[in-house]
Amino acid sequence: SQKIIDSFHLISQNPDRERERERERELMAEKDRPQNGSMDDKNEDPTNMAVASNGSVCGFESLHYLLRSSLSPPVFQEVSRLLLGLNCGKPLDPITLPSPAISLSSSHNFDLQAYCFQAQKESLREPQIVRVGLIQNSIALPTTAPFAEQKRAIFQKLKPIIEAAGSSGVNILCLQEAWTMPFAFCTREKHWCEFAEPVDGESTQFLQDLAKTYNMVMVSPILERDVAHGETIWNTAVIIGNQGNIIGKHRKNHIPRVGDFNESTYYMEGNTGHPVFETAFGKIAVNICYGRHHPLNWMAFGLNGAEIVFNPSATVGELSEPMWPIEARNAAIANSYFVGSINRVGTETFPNPFTSGDGKPQHKDFGHFYGSSHFSAPDASCTPSLSRYRDGLMIADMDLNLCRQLKDKWGFRMTARYELYEDLLAHYLKPDFQPQIISDPLLQKKAA
Repeated sequence: SQKIIDSFHLISQNPDRERERERERELMAEKDRPQNGSMDDKNEDPTNMAVASNGSVCGFESLHYLLRSSLSPPVFQEVSRLLLGLNCGKPLDPITLPSPAISLSSSHNFDLQAYCFQAQKESLREPQIVRVGLIQNSIALPTTAPFAEQKRAIFQKLKPIIEAAGSSGVNILCLQEAWTMPFAFCTREKHWCEFAEPVDGESTQFLQDLAKTYNMVMVSPILERDVAHGETIWNTAVIIGNQGNIIGKHRKNHIPRVGDFNESTYYMEGNTGHPVFETAFGKIAVNICYGRHHPLNWMAFGLNGAEIVFNPSATVGELSEPMWPIEARNAAIANSYFVGSINRVGTETFPNPFTSGDGKPQHKDFGHFYGSSHFSAPDASCTPSLSRYRDGLMIADMDLNLCRQLKDKWGFRMTARYELYEDLLAHYLKPDFQPQIISDPLLQKKAA
């Protein structure tokens, strides 16, 4: 009703009323244009329609597109403020990307979005702006295709997306978990281990050339084969420097044993701790997939000085989607760093049916990987998400000064009382640990 709309006008007022009106006009213009996120868009690739009907939100690529299409501009603006937060007191500004990147997005049908996180201007420090990218993608061939062909097809599929990132001036780019292969760890079949490779293997060599070409740090999560230690398999992120050098690696700290995620059949918990990699563009860390459910894992990367933490993942809607927009954003707030969340897209069907001891009938797929990759900032602001069913590239400019500014504002490090938790954890790890529970004495009288 008009009363509701008027109330949102009042809520969103600021001293510069003309700027407010201009923002509303822009939102109205966006609403009147065909929506890239809608399945009704006449420019939609018809080959994606079946996927869209399976992975969309009421026919839209993302919740953001659904809300933008369904709400009036002032209401959409206020809802966006509540859902996405404000950065330095205002919504995130979109970034205008170069035409080659836009052309690649159109010709290869991947979602392309870009936003800018700002920080307050300081007197003694210059801005520390870094451009960061996330890539989400579906597999390129059926899981029944020869493994070498599957891998090559994924390389070919990702190359134009990486080129779009490079042509956009991205400084640090992160790919999704186990990006070189289907996420076959539901099957318990060991022949999928053939996708494993050494840290300096084929996928690293493929990315090293691109990293050097575009002066870009790259985070490459792969299935690692540790040849020096008995051919052991690990879930690993390889950090490639902007000169094409290998900076280091990190192995997944927490391994799921829930639903179809039977990953401990293939690899166990990592042994690399919580490393932070100092690159030419900032200090980065990688919290691989299931580690996002463990607050201490996030905290450890922060204590080691991370400014950006990537969370390359593979997760499905039925299991985790309500948690997806919450956990990384909470980690960014609690630890005063930026977080990049990446999830693959599509439904991957395997040749043989499997079960996972959860009472469900045997099946041949994990379910739908819902994409929705996004960035979160330490001031609680975040970008909209990429598509739930299309490949995508999310780009964000980040002023890393925001990390220290939020530490100063909230004082989380100063007030954390780490010694309290050190004492609790030390006692908890002992076999004779007793929980600190104080019972109401009246409960014992009632029991008697």
